Amino acid sequence: MPAPSDARVLILAADLFEDMELLYPLYRLREEGTDVTLASAGGAEVTGKKGHGPVAADADIAGMRAHDFDALVVPGGFAPDKLRRDEHVLDLVRAFDEDGKPIAFICHAGWVPISAGILKGRRATSVGAIRDDMVNAGVDWVDEETVVDGNLISARTPEDLGPWMRALLDAIGSA
Repeated sequence: MPAPSDARVLILAADLFEDMELLYPLYRLREEGTDVTLASAGGAEVTGKKGHGPVAADADIAGMRAHDFDALVVPGGFAPDKLRRDEHVLDLVRAFDEDGKPIAFICHAGWVPISAGILKGRRATSVGAIRDDMVNAGVDWVDEETVVDGNLISARTPEDLGPWMRALLDAIGSA
């Protein structure tokens, strides 16, 4: 994996994202010099569920390809419920997973890899509200601040942003 300053990370966005779960990784990764692309449906601006925004997207999700990036970030909030209905999003998640590239998801974002069908037999965490969804998808669900299982990096809530981002930065080559 490249150093964070050489890495390309794709962040998926939709309206009603959990504000800190999108903004913190966006700015933290950019602080490391990482090339970050924020993509939304149609490249539209998005607004957080607590009112942050509008946040300008850099690209349309439909134009994104896994081979152009080193890692994927899926913020939580209500946005994952929209993202998981987009077949291109699901294809992207599957492609990142097939390539063994880091996929970082937090809170309700576990819905996206559930819908992509990549979590069965894997260990992960999420917000407690979707624990049953995770377990029913075949996840070995644990209540820990951050869980790394191969290329999957999951966390529960905004309180876990620090350890979650450290795990992602480690996965893309941070010292």
